[in-house]
Amino acid sequence: MSGIKDRVAVIGMGCSKFGERWDSSSSDLIVEAAYEAFEDAGIESKDVQAAWLGTVGSFRTGQPLAAALKLDYIPITRVENACATATDAFRNACYAVAAGIYDIVLAVGVEKLKDSGFSGLAVAEPTGADVNPPVPPPSQFALAATRYFHQYDIPYEEGKMTLAQIASKNHHNGTMSPKAHFQREVSAEQVANAPMVAWPLGLFDCCGVSDGAAAAIITTPEIAKTFRDDYILVKGIGLSVGAFGVLRNDWDFTHFPESVRASQAAYLEAGISDPRQEIDLAMVHDCFTITELIIYEDLGFSPRGRASEDVAAGTFSLEGELPVNTDGGLKCFGHPIGASGIRMIYEVYKQLQGKAEGRQLKDPTLGLTHNLGGRPGSFTCSVALFGTRD
Repeated sequence: MSGIKDRVAVIGMGCSKFGERWDSSSSDLIVEAAYEAFEDAGIESKDVQAAWLGTVGSFRTGQPLAAALKLDYIPITRVENACATATDAFRNACYAVAAGIYDIVLAVGVEKLKDSGFSGLAVAEPTGADVNPPVPPPSQFALAATRYFHQYDIPYEEGKMTLAQIASKNHHNGTMSPKAHFQREVSAEQVANAPMVAWPLGLFDCCGVSDGAAAAIITTPEIAKTFRDDYILVKGIGLSVGAFGVLRNDWDFTHFPESVRASQAAYLEAGISDPRQEIDLAMVHDCFTITELIIYEDLGFSPRGRASEDVAAGTFSLEGELPVNTDGGLKCFGHPIGASGIRMIYEVYKQLQGKAEGRQLKDPTLGLTHNLGGRPGSFTCSVALFGTRD
């Protein structure tokens, strides 16, 4: 397989303010993100030849995107793939460009959760689905935390502080992200002593429920050169879906095979052999602090069972060897489900262009996004790599 490495470019991106957007509809959020992307790319809505809309619950078809942006009569596809929805919408748009079907396309992710009353806890299964107990996500990921501590002989107090340091790091990064939902410092001690949600995960170990949208303009590198010099290239995209982990005797909650498979596919496509050394920053799906800890190991950033050592050493801080979640991540930027993956790409895009303001890293050239949906034992995961032009 030849893949899409260096065959697709991003020439414009936009992101709405994330948070409790009571004053804005889903369509308003789309307009906010998309028109920033149009302006950034130097195009108009009429230049878009096709579009992909990622949303879990805000819309059921692509028609609202056409209405919001006045994209009459072009192909629009609505994509839903749990919390990995936005990256999958982006992935589909990239493949259409790489296949030579379209020259300029749009990928948008949006979710309006606050008005719906969604709490981030259990939701009903759709009609016709298998009968499963409505276990809240904090409880599902708490199982991963307790098993991880047990598997690697980590005392509770030590493990709890490791998770607290991850949350505190992301809160610090969020203070430098003007569009983030949460923008205040929270110390590791505050995190560790916060009210318990699902032992051992406390209030600050869980990401918030947010409204928001993000958008990307995608084209070929040849066309990108006519728009700007600092376009960003897609280096690789991997997608993996798992279904039966919890039914397997050898599945242990301490790693997520979907993250491993998706990252391996993306690394192979991008030509990455040593991710810790070659990648300059990563945006990962920190729905819970334990998720981020496990992801460090699944992506090859830390050896199995030793990610806590890297956390203690500051490896993943803004000043560290491999900064992770430089904009605050899901934890602080927010998690409007259908938008998060493209929001991650937005941050990598800004970092690679040197436009990330106070959180800007020094001369990054390769960034990763990791978008995870589902629950331990049954995930959809998409990993993408982005680089500067040669």
